[in-house]
Formats: sequence, structure tokens, C-alpha cells
Amino acid sequence: MEEQAKMARIAYNALDEKKGEDIKIIDISGISVMADYFIIANGNNISQVQALVDNVEEKMHEAGFAIKRKEGNRSSTWVLLDFGDIVVHIFDSEDRLFYDLERIWSDGRTIDVSALN
Repeated sequence: MEEQAKMARIAYNALDEKKGEDIKIIDISGISVMADYFIIANGNNISQVQALVDNVEEKMHEAGFAIKRKEGNRSSTWVLLDFGDIVVHIFDSEDRLFYDLERIWSDGRTIDVSALN
């Protein structure tokens, strides 16, 4: 498995483990140089958003992937975790609807986690 796909799978599974909602993986490798994948998910409240953030950071660290940049803090309703080849966006429900990254990046290809083998 290519490293980017492995990173995306680890992030997806970390989000799923903490009951992240509507987890989407968007392959943006053909339309952007910023990353290969965006992973987008949401929690129901700030506490769940933080639990999702913490779990992604922990699982990626355990797998040997260092975070390059983090935007947002413990009280944020949108946290961005930049691991270089993948960028994870974790929202609360309301902000996810408002920012609608899936529409903005609709030129990317939404893929199922099972395709990341």
C-alpha cells in the first residue's frame, strides 16, 4: 500500500473508532499539490471534536507519521491536522455544513476506505 493511502486509512480508522460522523475521503492528488487526500469528518459537539482530533494524532504518531501543522485548539469547532500527504478536517456538525468542503473540492474524487488497500 502506498504511504499516502496508508496514512489516509489510519486517519479514517481513528475517526471511525471515536464515532466520527459522515467520514469522507477525497482524493485531491490530481487537482492540488497541497496534499493527496483530504479526510473530512464531524462530531456532535466540541468534546467529540476534540476526542476525534486526539485519536487521529495518537494513531498517526503511533504509525510514525508526524504532524506538520495543526490549526485550531481545544475549543475550536473546526480543527485541521496537516500530515503533509493527507489533511484531516474535523468539524462540529454546524460548521461542516457551513464550510461545505465537499462542494469546494468537488473536482476531487471521493473514495471508499476499502479502496485504500
